[in-house]
Amino acid sequence: MTVAAVLIGPGPSMLPSEAAAEFVSALTDVAWAGGATPIVVVVPDPEGIVAAVVADRPASMLPVERGPHGAVWFVRGMVAATELVRETTAVFLWPVRYRWIDAETVTSLIEAHGADPAALVRPAFRGEPGFPALVPVAFRERLEAMATVPGGEALDRLVAEGVPLRIVELGDPGIVHDASTPRDQLPPFEGPPEPAGGPPPDWNEALGQRAVEPDAAPPGPAEDER
Repeated sequence: MTVAAVLIGPGPSMLPSEAAAEFVSALTDVAWAGGATPIVVVVPDPEGIVAAVVADRPASMLPVERGPHGAVWFVRGMVAATELVRETTAVFLWPVRYRWIDAETVTSLIEAHGADPAALVRPAFRGEPGFPALVPVAFRERLEAMATVPGGEALDRLVAEGVPLRIVELGDPGIVHDASTPRDQLPPFEGPPEPAGGPPPDWNEALGQRAVEPDAAPPGPAEDER
């Protein structure tokens, strides 16, 4: 099972290239540390500043033109990721403005995908869903049909069409607070309340039940002990 990350740059409201490069630098490290691979960066980069950062990271650059965009950027990144690693089964839709994500969140989402490979997985902080969203590559064609729809809205449409959705509480404030919130003003990181792949099996439960069951009557003395 391979889960890629597609880091999506801003569209109509553009970040300065220097800020985009800073965000990409931080997020490629987080995505890699959390277990996402390959990493594809889909960011407008007319000055080549982001590409220079990506060259020193475990990531690939997919430049796009500035201007409004929808799910088409994500679909292009998904295609690039599956071409890099054919075994890719899901891809993170990750707007670069969500730069405060913890690597543990990435790992937990990958675990959730392993437990339910057919579902769209959204992380949540205190019950509010956010990003990065984990999207199975099986939904690529349906996303292509929504090329002009913004990525988050495209995911909502998938769910409205019956795609299974799993929302996983992960206790990471970066899921809902983007770069517009200074890091020192974020709520504290709480971490997931339970394993994202589902609660672990209680292997000792059966043993405990067996221990309280009445034992069978002990066998009688052997013939040579009578």
